[in-house]
Amino acid sequence: MLREPHDRKRGLSRADAEEIGVSAFVWLAADAERLSRFMALTGLEPDQLRAAAAAPDFLPAVLDHLAGHEPDLVAFAGEHRLPPERIAQASQILKQA
Repeated sequence: MLREPHDRKRGLSRADAEEIGVSAFVWLAADAERLSRFMALTGLEPDQLRAAAAAPDFLPAVLDHLAGHEPDLVAFAGEHRLPPERIAQASQILKQA
């Protein structure tokens, strides 16, 4: 389970956003159907996944993918006890240089 920042009003730190992004990818990868859907929509092949995961835009793409598919968004947020809007916040933070 992810830790929620003590003060929800302060928002997420970059470290919090990265933790959410990594957890989201692990969650996605744990289910073959979810991972297959992600790869099909991104155009990634299995042999490209490791290299893609190292790219700076990968975690925001994972979070945007979740945000774009409500059943996955709700399931991930529920399992990790996060408000769904935290996913979008984390993505925006990770997109900043």
